[in-house]
Amino acid sequence: MAGPVATASGQDREARVPGSFSSFEDRNAVEAEASWDDVRASLPGSVYGLLSRTAGRHGERPAITFQMTSGPKDPAETLSWSDLHHKVTQAANLFRSVGIGEGDTVAYVLPNCTETAVALLGGMTAGIVNPVNPLLTPEHIAGILRETGAKAVVTLKSMPRTDVAQKVATALKDAPAVKTVFEVDLNRYLTPPKSWIVPLIRPRNPASHGARVLDFNAELARHRGDALDFDEAAGDRVAALFHTGGTTGLPKVARHMFSGMIYNGWLGNRLMFSERDVLMCPLPLFHVFAAYPIMMALVASGGHGVFPTPQGYRGEGVFDNFWKLIERYRATFMITVPTAVAQLMQRPVNADVSSLESGISGSAALPMELYRRFESATGVQISEGYGLTEATCLVSCNPIGGKKKVGSVGIPFPHTRLRILHCDDAGTVTHECGTDEVGEICVDNPGVRVGGTYSDETKNRGLFAGEFLRTGDLGRIDADGYLWITGRAKDIIIRGGHNIDPIIIEDALVGHPAVAFAGAIGQPDPVAGELPCAYVELVSGATASEAEILEHARAHIPERAAIPKHIEILDELPKTPVGKIFKPDLRRRAIRRVLDAALADAGHAVTVAEVFEDRRRGLVARLRATAGVDRDAVAGLMDSFTLPWEWQD
Repeated sequence: MAGPVATASGQDREARVPGSFSSFEDRNAVEAEASWDDVRASLPGSVYGLLSRTAGRHGERPAITFQMTSGPKDPAETLSWSDLHHKVTQAANLFRSVGIGEGDTVAYVLPNCTETAVALLGGMTAGIVNPVNPLLTPEHIAGILRETGAKAVVTLKSMPRTDVAQKVATALKDAPAVKTVFEVDLNRYLTPPKSWIVPLIRPRNPASHGARVLDFNAELARHRGDALDFDEAAGDRVAALFHTGGTTGLPKVARHMFSGMIYNGWLGNRLMFSERDVLMCPLPLFHVFAAYPIMMALVASGGHGVFPTPQGYRGEGVFDNFWKLIERYRATFMITVPTAVAQLMQRPVNADVSSLESGISGSAALPMELYRRFESATGVQISEGYGLTEATCLVSCNPIGGKKKVGSVGIPFPHTRLRILHCDDAGTVTHECGTDEVGEICVDNPGVRVGGTYSDETKNRGLFAGEFLRTGDLGRIDADGYLWITGRAKDIIIRGGHNIDPIIIEDALVGHPAVAFAGAIGQPDPVAGELPCAYVELVSGATASEAEILEHARAHIPERAAIPKHIEILDELPKTPVGKIFKPDLRRRAIRRVLDAALADAGHAVTVAEVFEDRRRGLVARLRATAGVDRDAVAGLMDSFTLPWEWQD
C-alpha cells in the first residue's frame, strides 16, 4: 500500500538534481558537454536496458503507484523498481510466447492502471507497442489496429460503468490480424462489497471474434521475471506506434524509436527529476505526454510516478481530492493541462502542498490570469512546455527554476534545434523567419525520424523541410530565444482570402470573466468561404448570455473581420484526453447548423443526416431528403458552398 514518500525541500534542489535548467545559458552548457551521439553511447541501448539499470540502482524505491479511486486514504498499489522490472520482464516473455517478435505489434486499449505501464514497457521490449485511446469509437480502434498490424491486444475485461471491453470486441471483428486478447480485470483493485458485486453484474460482450482470450495477470504469472527468454537485438529500432491525439480529426500513426524515448528520459533525469521526486500524473498512458516525458523520465531517474484513477483527471472525485493526494504522496511535481488547472482553481487548496515545487503543463497555452491564480493559491509556478507525437514528444519548456514567459512554451531542450519557416507543400523552404516573425515551427532533435515519421508513407510527403520536421503549428521565436505558439496552420480561418488566426478570437473571449474556454473555427459561407464563429464553455456557476459575450468580443477583438458571426454557449466543449479543444466536433456542429438553416430558408425539405470525415475529402455533409425533393435545386444550393457533400442512400 502506498503512503507518504519523503522528498527533499526546494532549498536543496540544486544539490540533488543531476543538472539545472534555469536559463538559456544552462541549456547551452548542457548541450556543450557532449554531442548527442556521445550522450547516446553512454546510455543503455533500449528502454528495458534503462529500466534494468534503474532497478539495479534504486530497486526498493517506489516506482509507480495506481489508485482505483480518488480518496486520499483509499487503497493503492505501489510497485518498487524491482517489482516493476520483474513484471515488465514477465510481460516481454509472455508477448514473445504468443509470437510478438521485434517487428510485430502488441496493442493495448486501456485506461490507466498498473497493467498499462507493464504493457507499455513490456510491449516495446518484446516488439512494437501500440497504445490506443479507449475513448475512440470501435471503428477508429479497428482502423488503428489494422494500420499497425497488431497481432495481440491487452484490454479490459468487461466491467460495469465502462464499455471498453465491448468496443474492443466489436473492433476486433474488423481487425483479423489480432489473434490473442489479454484481459485486465479492474475488479482486483476493488474491496468488498464492491468486489463481490461486480461478478454478479458484469456485462457481457455483445460481439464475437476469432481471437483467443486470456487473463493477462494469470498469463504473466506463468513466465519468469528474473531475465528475458530472448536476447535483445543491438542497435536502434522502431519500438512504438502512437496514433496522433491532436485536434485535426482522423488519427495518423507515428513511429517511435528507442533513441527518441531515451532522449525524453535523459532530458527529464538530466534537467529536472531525481530518484527523490514524486510526480503526480493524472494523464493517460496511451498519450505521449504521460508515456514519454513522464514515464521515460521516471525510468531514467528512479523517481516515483503516481497515477490516480483509470480516467486520471476525468475520474470521479479527482479534482475534489487532488490537493489531498498531493499531500498524501508528498508530490514534488504535478503534471497537468490548462483545462485541469482551470478546474482545480474552482476548488480550495485544502491540504498541505508544501512538498510541491512545480507544475508542468502541456497540450495548450495557459492563460496568464489562470497562471497567476494558480501561483497565488499554491505558491507554486507552472512551467509550460511543448511537444508533439511526431517528434517523440519533447521539444521545449519554460525553465523549471528560471525565467518563465507565461504564454510561451519556453526554450528548446539541449540537442533540439528550432526554425521558423515558410514552406511550400513539398517542404521547400521559401522564407526563414526572423525574430518575432510568425511562421511554421520546424523541429530537429533525436526524437525526429526524418522521412519515416508516419506508418502511412503518403503522410510523410512534404512533412520535412530538409532535416526539420514541419509541425503544422504556427509560432515565433522572440529575442530571448523563447518559443511562442500562435495557432495551428490548419486552424486558420480563411475569410474571403483573408487569414484569421483563431487565437485572437479565443484570447479575447476567455478574457470575459464568465468564460472558461473558447474554441473559434470557420463556419461555411457561400460568399466568403468561411466566417468566424466561436463556441464557449462557462466557468462553473457563472452566467452570461451569448449576446453579452458577443458584445465583449466586439470590444476586445482588434480585427473587425475576426469578430464571430455566431457565438454559442455549450455545457462543455469537446476535448481530447489531454485537454485540447477538439475542433473537428465544433466544425461538424457548425456545418450542420449552417446547412440546415440554408436548406430550410430555401424551402427544401432536406436536413443534414450527419457530418463525417473522409480521408481524402475531409469533413463531408450527408443529406437526408423526403420524397419529391428537387435534388437539382438542392445541388445548386449546396454547390455554392466549398464543403463536400453527398446524398444519404
